[in-house]
Amino acid sequence: MARPRKLRFVGMEPGFRMFKAVGIPAMEMDQIILALDEFEALRLVDFEGMDHEGAAALIEISRPTLSRLVETARRKVADAIVTGKALVIEGGNVEVVNRGRCDDCGWEMPRGRGMGRHRCGSKRR
Repeated sequence: MARPRKLRFVGMEPGFRMFKAVGIPAMEMDQIILALDEFEALRLVDFEGMDHEGAAALIEISRPTLSRLVETARRKVADAIVTGKALVIEGGNVEVVNRGRCDDCGWEMPRGRGMGRHRCGSKRR
């Protein structure tokens, strides 16, 4: 029996839930589900430019698990684009955590005890 999936922490929910090709009704398309933890891994690594170690720490998973999430998410996005399937973002065992972020260096306040140590010297947060 597989062990239950650990709760994962995401910094934001997407403001949208589906991407699809123009001109084809969504009901006529096959769908690929991108879980919220896969979306978050892709956002942190590919969009925010974080390394795997830092992204894994924010989601509170191991680096190898983060790497698997990124690989799976990339494969799903590529499949949707190449084959013309709708990409639906939903589900997963996640909790949305609102972290503070420095506008100058991108540092995110960690979740949990303490406030972390912000080192860029910026007064803006």
